[in-house]
Parts: sequence; structure tokens; C-alpha cells
Amino acid sequence: MRICMRNFGLPAAAGAAALLLGAAGLPPVLAKAGGLWEVSKSASGQGGERQCVAEPAALAQWEHRTGRCTRNVLSSTAEQAVIHYTCSGGDFGHSQVRVLTPRTLRIETQGISGGLPFSYVLHARRVGDCATH
Repeated sequence: MRICMRNFGLPAAAGAAALLLGAAGLPPVLAKAGGLWEVSKSASGQGGERQCVAEPAALAQWEHRTGRCTRNVLSSTAEQAVIHYTCSGGDFGHSQVRVLTPRTLRIETQGISGGLPFSYVLHARRVGDCATH
């Protein structure tokens, strides 16, 4: 009897590996509760925008911060995480988040937004707790 493995080859194995890595834990700073973060394209923080986020991992999808997206952790160590996310409308992104200090992140992100490509580096600094009203 001959068994065809065409449908269960490398793509299936890669998909299974991605699912396993997606379940990996995040660096401790990204797994913490949310807070108020200042996000800028400048390492000095100049021109920063303050954003209250429920979880720091959401900063990985800065380009689509108001969209409905699902995130998958592709890899994670104590110092960094690689996160891929997909959003409604065909938008998506791929971000590498590096922990510089317990309150500072460097985010390299790229993807498609509104049918157009984007690619940039962000610097995020936790500046406090979110205001409650």
C-alpha cells in the first residue's frame, strides 16, 4: 500500500510548529498588566504619543491599535518576542519587541495597513498607570 504524504509534509509541520511557538510565554515585561505608555519613533521620546494599553504586548500592533486583530507569538525569550498579527480587512503585521529595561521597549514592525506596506521602529516607555474615571 502506498501512502501519499503530500498533504502532510513540510507545510503541515511548519504550521504545527507555529502553533506550538504561539503558545510560548511572553517576556515578563510584556506579560504584565497594562499601563500608560509613551510611544515615539524617536529614541529620545520626542513627539511621543501616550496610549493606555490593557497589555504591553498590544504595542506590537501599534499600526493597527484600533483594529480587531489576533496575535500569535512566534518566538520569545526573556529579552524579546517576535509577534505576528492579522486583522480584519486583510491587514497584518510582524513585530520584534525588545525589552531594553523593565519600562522601555524597542519595537521593529512591518506589514500591510490599508493595502499599503509599512515598516518602522518605535520606542515605548511606560510612564505610569492609566487614569481611572
